[in-house]
Amino acid sequence: MSILVVGSVAFDSVETPFGRVEDVLGGSGTYFSTSASFFTDVSLVAVVGEDFPAEHLEFLRSRNVELSGLQTAPGRTFRWKGRYGYDLNEAQTLDTQLNVFETFKPDLPASCRQAEYVFLGNIDPELQLEVLKQVEKPKLVACDTMNFWIEGKREALLATLRHVDILLINEGEARQLAGEANLVKASRIILAMGPKTLVVKRGEYGVILFSAHSIFSAPAFPLESVFDPTGAGDTFAGGFMGYLASTNNLSEGSLRQATVLGSVMASFTVEDFSLNRMKVLAYPEIEERFRRFKLLTEFDGLG
Repeated sequence: MSILVVGSVAFDSVETPFGRVEDVLGGSGTYFSTSASFFTDVSLVAVVGEDFPAEHLEFLRSRNVELSGLQTAPGRTFRWKGRYGYDLNEAQTLDTQLNVFETFKPDLPASCRQAEYVFLGNIDPELQLEVLKQVEKPKLVACDTMNFWIEGKREALLATLRHVDILLINEGEARQLAGEANLVKASRIILAMGPKTLVVKRGEYGVILFSAHSIFSAPAFPLESVFDPTGAGDTFAGGFMGYLASTNNLSEGSLRQATVLGSVMASFTVEDFSLNRMKVLAYPEIEERFRRFKLLTEFDGLG
């Protein structure tokens, strides 16, 4: 099954203790699409400015990302600038220029309106809901959000969550959304808002999958080299959703496998700046790291 993703395509300028880059390819929709494309077909709905270079479009097409929903608007492409310290779990935002993204109104092509798997990237919850009104009969809807929308557009976000099957957010956002410090208690509050499944991303500490009947925890894959965590959460979501769509299986076991594969994809992204690692990634590497991940978390029962 193919996936429809609505999100941002951007230029990022990033500084970490291990280097810096200027105006490199970024955006939630870009990272998600690239990651998911290793598992299934993806249609990307987003907006770029007139300054967006053809080489980036060619890269997305090379990953078989369908771009009929990618609008080109007069003006400049969305730009984000951030800095990470040695604690790579959180970025310090230095500058945000929404540019054409500020007036973005997702208009789904006819080919996207029949999508069965939908991912709503981190955009205004009012726009997320507008997208859902244009999709005819989705089988699975997942979404991301952030503290800005939780605080500033809570009612709109809650309205969107009533139509969402899976919510993927970080632990700070989970606590803020629920108004509860304990993640287990927070998960119950959030699941009561509408989602059947909650995925809490915890950076270098891994990820926790909550449902009404179970909790599953996976660590982050231990790496010797971490250069840039930008886009890791979106890459996780792409791997997670890409696997589910490729199998068309939403069982508990499949959700757990998707969680590990999402973590695997994120582990590749952070090994270089922007999407540089993803551009040279081959599927056998994904399979090998998945096997190593399984060994990392495997143990025998009590004798």
